[in-house]
Amino acid sequence: MYLKLENQQKTGSFKLRGAFNRMLLLDDGQRAAGVVAASTGNHGAAVACAARTLGVDAHVFVPEHADPSKTGSIELQGASLVKVGSDCIESESAARRFAEQRGATYVSPYNDSEVVAGQGTLGVEFHQQVDHLDAVFIAMGGGGLISGAGGYLTSVFPGIEVVACSPENSAVMHHSLEAGELLDLPSKPTLSDGTAGGVESGSITFDLCRKVVGSSVLVSESEIVESMRILVGGHHQLVEGAAAVALAGFLKQHQRFAGRSVGIVLCGANIAPEVLREVLS
Repeated sequence: MYLKLENQQKTGSFKLRGAFNRMLLLDDGQRAAGVVAASTGNHGAAVACAARTLGVDAHVFVPEHADPSKTGSIELQGASLVKVGSDCIESESAARRFAEQRGATYVSPYNDSEVVAGQGTLGVEFHQQVDHLDAVFIAMGGGGLISGAGGYLTSVFPGIEVVACSPENSAVMHHSLEAGELLDLPSKPTLSDGTAGGVESGSITFDLCRKVVGSSVLVSESEIVESMRILVGGHHQLVEGAAAVALAGFLKQHQRFAGRSVGIVLCGANIAPEVLREVLS
């Protein structure tokens, strides 16, 4: 087993890869106009960090009552935090309007080919670091990470099984792939907030996931908790719920992979202290 430690990435998440790749491709005029994103967590922090590094003005929209523990890192990176609406849908709509009015570039967390390609650099590194993988377990939300990283790994490791892992409480892409079409489904609260929520209508990641994902597994909240305890207590790796989803997916069917080389992506480490205390207790 190999654990890919994106929880130790700058800003604590793989999201930096996609945000940086998208913004590195902006021309001078686009950089001058700035970028806009909508996110209460990892994507917002990634956009803010990339913008600060590249000298680009960034506005990140969040709901009015967004958790300060999640938005604090966005402000620390120097982006302008704009609070609009009562939920993520309203703040995203406002962000898109703002970007259009300003002529700025809207940076999607997953529905953008250059963002997906940026996430694919995780697969490139994995290929450089291990001789072979028979399977890789990756948490799946909007599908950007598994499309990019999984897509690359299938091109260099023939026969690799890309296993998509989702929380039972919020598995829109999982059920959409089963149905053969994008579904609009409700989501229940989950520790895996990094993968929670719906998938944007017409998202490019739906077709990409159909090509890349070899199998899917759902995990319960108790299984996520147990995997977080294993990673924090047994391996001293601080992880958020979405990272534990990938390990939980593996543990649920580990016997099937006996004697095989397996990769597990720990996608992030951004977890509120009070949530971590509750999990560990």
